[in-house]
Amino acid sequence: MEKFSVSVNIAANSNVTFVLTHEELLQRKMGQYEVLTRVKPKQPIQEFQIVANIYEPQGISYVDTHATFLSNELLPLVEKTVTEKKAHIAFSPSLEQQRKCPGCGETLLDGDFIINYDVNRATSLGDIQIINGYFVHFFAPPNLARVPTNVVFVIDRSGSMWGNKIRQTREAMLAILEDLKEEDYFAIILFDDQIDCWKETMTKATKENLSEAQEYIKSLSDRGGTNINDALLRGVRMLLTDKAEKRIPARSVDMIILLTDGMPNYSETNPKKIQANMHAANSGNMSLFSLGFGNDVDYGFLNVLSQENKGLARRIFEGSDATLQLKGFYDEVSSPLLSEVNLRYPDNAVESLTTNHFSQLFNGSEIVVAGRLMDNKLDNFLVEVVGQGFEEDFQVQSQTSALDWGTIYPEEEYIFGDFTERLWAYLTIQQLLEKSKSGTMDEKSNATARALEMSLQYNFVTPLTSMVVTKPETEDKTDSPLIANKMTEEERQRADRFSGLAHHGYSSPTYLVDGDPHFVIELPDKDDALCFNINDKPGTIFTLVEDTKSGILVNGQIIGDKQIPVDGKINTYFWRFGIIHKSFGVRLEVSTTSISMLEDGKRVNLQWYNTTSLKGDNVDILLTKDRSLTITLKDSVKFLILLHKVWKDHPFHRDYLGFYTLDTHLLSPSVHGLLGQFYHGIEYEVTNLRPGEVPEKPDATMFVKGHELNVTRGWQRDFRRDVKNGENITCWFIHNNGTGIIDGEASDYIVSGLFKTV
Repeated sequence: MEKFSVSVNIAANSNVTFVLTHEELLQRKMGQYEVLTRVKPKQPIQEFQIVANIYEPQGISYVDTHATFLSNELLPLVEKTVTEKKAHIAFSPSLEQQRKCPGCGETLLDGDFIINYDVNRATSLGDIQIINGYFVHFFAPPNLARVPTNVVFVIDRSGSMWGNKIRQTREAMLAILEDLKEEDYFAIILFDDQIDCWKETMTKATKENLSEAQEYIKSLSDRGGTNINDALLRGVRMLLTDKAEKRIPARSVDMIILLTDGMPNYSETNPKKIQANMHAANSGNMSLFSLGFGNDVDYGFLNVLSQENKGLARRIFEGSDATLQLKGFYDEVSSPLLSEVNLRYPDNAVESLTTNHFSQLFNGSEIVVAGRLMDNKLDNFLVEVVGQGFEEDFQVQSQTSALDWGTIYPEEEYIFGDFTERLWAYLTIQQLLEKSKSGTMDEKSNATARALEMSLQYNFVTPLTSMVVTKPETEDKTDSPLIANKMTEEERQRADRFSGLAHHGYSSPTYLVDGDPHFVIELPDKDDALCFNINDKPGTIFTLVEDTKSGILVNGQIIGDKQIPVDGKINTYFWRFGIIHKSFGVRLEVSTTSISMLEDGKRVNLQWYNTTSLKGDNVDILLTKDRSLTITLKDSVKFLILLHKVWKDHPFHRDYLGFYTLDTHLLSPSVHGLLGQFYHGIEYEVTNLRPGEVPEKPDATMFVKGHELNVTRGWQRDFRRDVKNGENITCWFIHNNGTGIIDGEASDYIVSGLFKTV
C-alpha cells in the first residue's frame, strides 16, 4: 500500500470531497488477476458502494468475488453479471446493513474485497493491443511443459529470527518441500555467523530425500549473527559445481531463494561489496530471489541484489499469514515454463521499447512489453517470441493489427483512449527507476533525470515526485494546488515503527524518566505535566514499576559521571534496566551495551548496533540501531527505551538510557513504583502563582496528597522524536527528590538487585 499525507484547511460547517484516481498494471499471478480493495471505514458509511467493470477483448474465462468480511447477511448484496467480454460487480450495503448490531456504531465492513479473474488465451503469441501509435504485448502462452528446477534455499537463522519468524519459516519450508516435483533438485543452507549445509551437493526431490529434509527443517532454530555473503556464495558454488559435473540436468533452471530479516553483520558486511561478490560469482547463470522478512530488513539492498542476478525481491510482512506469504511466493516461481525469453519486433517499425528480454516465464504469470510505433498509421507488423523450453526451444511469430477500441466499446472509449501510451510510460519509468539504483554514476544520473521528466510529463507519483491535489475552479479561478507528499520506504517504515510513540496526539498519557534522572508525568486530561528528579549515589537500583497482580516488575540502576566535574555536582543516569513478566516467563536485561532476553528458558542476546525485531508468543521487541528498543508485552504495557550515546572520550559523561511507558491503563490498579504509582492519575491543585528565583520560572503552591508544596514552573526534555536534542515539556517541578508527590521517600524504592523487590 502507498501512504500519502494531505493537509488542508476547511471552513467551519463546510464539506470537502476528495477524489483519488488510481491506475494499476494488474500483475498476473497463479493464473489470475486480482483487484483488491481494502475496506476499513471504522464506522458505518451513509453512502457506501464498490462498483467494478471489467472489459477484456480476449474474453473472460472466469470471475470470482469474495471478501474477508462477507457474512451470510452481506453475501447476497454482491451483484455479479458476466458476459463473454464484460463483467460487472457491485456491492452497496445500506447504512443499517453495515452495522454489527441495530443502531450501534460498529461496522461489519472490515477487511479486503477481492475480485479474481482471468482471460481466454487462445494463441501462443499472446494479446497485442495497438492504440494511437503505442502498443502493449501481453504474453502468457497456454499448454507449455514445466521446466525442472534446481533450487538452493538459503535461510537466515540468526538471533533476530527468534519467535514467530523462525516458526513461520519452518512451517513454510515444510509445505514447500511437500510440493517439490520429483524431477527437481534442491539444497538447504542455513546461516547465522556460521554456514551449515544439509548436504554438500544438490539432492533429487525423491520422497525419501524430501522426508529427510523435512526432519532437518523441524530442528531449525535461531542463533548467532548474519553472514549473508558467505551463505550466498556457498549456494552459487554448489550449483555451478553440480552443473559442471553433470549431477543436475543441463536443461533446467537454477535458482537461489534467500530468506533473511536483517542486515549482514558478520564476515562481509558492506551491502555493495556483497552485491559485487554475488554478481561476479554468479556470472548470470542463475536467478536469485530474495525474501525480506519484517519491517527492519534492508529491502533496497535485497532488491538490487536480486535484480543484478536475474531475480526479484519480495517483502514478507510479519503477521499471522506470513507462512502463506512465503509459500505463495515459492508457488509463483517454482514452475518455470520458459527461460531466456525474447520478444522481437521490427526494428524499422518500433522504437522506445520497454524491457523485452526476460530470464524466465513462470506458470500462471505474464510478460508485458510496450513500445512506440514509428509510423502511427502502421496497420500490420510482425511479432516473434523465442525462448528455451523443457524439451525443445519455443518459437512463435505472427502479424498483428490495430483495432478501433472506440468502436468495439463506444461507451467505454475513455478507458481505451490512451491507456497503451500511459502503460508504456509507466513501464519505462519503473525500469528507469531500477537503473537509477545500479550502474555508473552517469548512468544513475541519466536514468533519474529521465524518470523524473517522464513522471512529470505523465503525472505519475513516483519516489521522485509528489502528488498534486487541485481544487475545482471557482469564480476567482483555480486555487493554488496542494502537494501531497508520498512517504518514502524509509519514512513509511519509520511511521509504522513509531506510530503511537510521539506524545503529540497520543490518546493516553506517557510516563518517562530520562536524563539526570528526570521523571516526567504527562497528564493530557489536564493539559499539564509534573516532574521531579531523583538523586542518589551511582550504583543504586530503584523500582520504577511493580504490578504484583500481573507479575510485571521494572527496576533501573543509575551510573555516575566518569569523574567529579569542577562544580562538584555528580550527574547520575539510568544505564541498566531489568524487566520481568512472571506470568509470561519473560526476563529482559537492557544496558547501554547490550540486550538480553529470556523467555521460557530460552535466551536471546542482541546488540545496539543492529536493527532487528523479534516476535514471540508473549512479547514483541523492535530494536532500532543505536536509537531505541520497543518492548510490547502481550495485552499489556509497552516500554520504550532510548539509547543516548556520548562521545567515548568525553572527560565526564557516559552513555545512558531513557525509559518511557505507554498503554499503562492496561495494568492493574495496584501498580506502584517511582513511575507506576502515577499510572492511574493524580489529583492536585496549583494556586498562588508568583515570581521565582529565575524570571522565566515562576513558583506556585501545590496541594497534593495532603501536602502543601512549593513548586516551580519549568521544563524537562522528551527525547522520543529527537534522541540528540529532545523537546521541551513544560511541567510543575517538585523539589527534594519528589518529596510530597511520591508515596514515602525515594529511599523506599531502593532494592538490592536488578530483578529483586527488596
